[in-house]
Amino acid sequence: MKNTTIYSLAVAGVQRLIPYKAGKPIEELERELGLTQIIKLASNENPFGAGKKALAAIQAALPELGLYPDGSGYHLKNALAAKYGLDAEQITLGNGSNEILELIARAFVTPELEVIFSQHAFAVYPIVTQAVGATGVVVPAVNYGHDLDGMLNAVTAKTRVAFVANPNNPTGTLLSQASLEAFIGALPESVICVLDEAYFEFVNCVETVNSIDWLKKFPNLIITRTFSKAYGLAGLRVGYGLSSPACADILNRVRQPFNNNSLALVAATAALNDAEHLRMTVDNNTQGMAQLTDGFKTLGLEWIPSAGNFVSVDLKQSGQTIYDALLRKGVIVRPVGVYEMPNHLRISIGTKAENAVFLQALADVLKNV
Repeated sequence: MKNTTIYSLAVAGVQRLIPYKAGKPIEELERELGLTQIIKLASNENPFGAGKKALAAIQAALPELGLYPDGSGYHLKNALAAKYGLDAEQITLGNGSNEILELIARAFVTPELEVIFSQHAFAVYPIVTQAVGATGVVVPAVNYGHDLDGMLNAVTAKTRVAFVANPNNPTGTLLSQASLEAFIGALPESVICVLDEAYFEFVNCVETVNSIDWLKKFPNLIITRTFSKAYGLAGLRVGYGLSSPACADILNRVRQPFNNNSLALVAATAALNDAEHLRMTVDNNTQGMAQLTDGFKTLGLEWIPSAGNFVSVDLKQSGQTIYDALLRKGVIVRPVGVYEMPNHLRISIGTKAENAVFLQALADVLKNV
């Protein structure tokens, strides 16, 4: 054992794995630069936070913190089933939708298999693929979005999972319902299609949001969604998968029994029925998107049209350099060089005041570079 390192004991995929890097926390920047006035537009969070109904549910549940949570998530599953016209047996609850993505890889993918995803797509797809030792197949993007025909052409006998994000993070690109349905229908039944809809609540085109209807005819489809974005519960980590009962059964076999804590379960159940908070969030997002893109236009910048609660702007120079300069002004955004977009920054939609602070800081920085 003299020449053995701890790293050499890890499985091969994990040895080479680069962990996901989250957006910089406000407290970290406070410690680093001693700033007190900081806005964070980096992690696609809801600028209003949790709604009143979710907060009231959390308060009511506090006396029960000495007890384990309901490992089955009975009330939340039934609330989701009622909202979407599904059976509770079609739902898998996750510690954020990220965990659902990981459960899919653990349950369906082995080292000799392949997983397909797009260039510029969510960084967790290659991470969960590599963690189980499988081969990731990256299909070049078209206009920063998914090339569904290219993804179909990449399918082989070894393909087990295809990840599709709609809207996509970090580009915000949106696929049509027709193209997605045709894509899923063309996949072999042996390929699990994961439709990641973490941002679907922000899509203002009704034509694109009927994916749940496809569960009736595509047993190999898993839809993932989250309470972290539109519902303002990012700190509680609640996501879910919608699928056939068989897929859900498989995922629940590898899911930890208490992966959602008690406060998360009650808050998500309450948030699901808080139409007022959701409407306020979506309205703010629509107005904020216009505010930011108008600001980019004034600055002579181009951006990728986005259907999410964020927008990626092309700075025509190092995004990391501008990111660092914005940090010194107390503005946290997200560099996306890891997504092969070195000249872009991804900006989450904040409040009107936060958006204005960012645009002014960006204008000041661009004058001095």
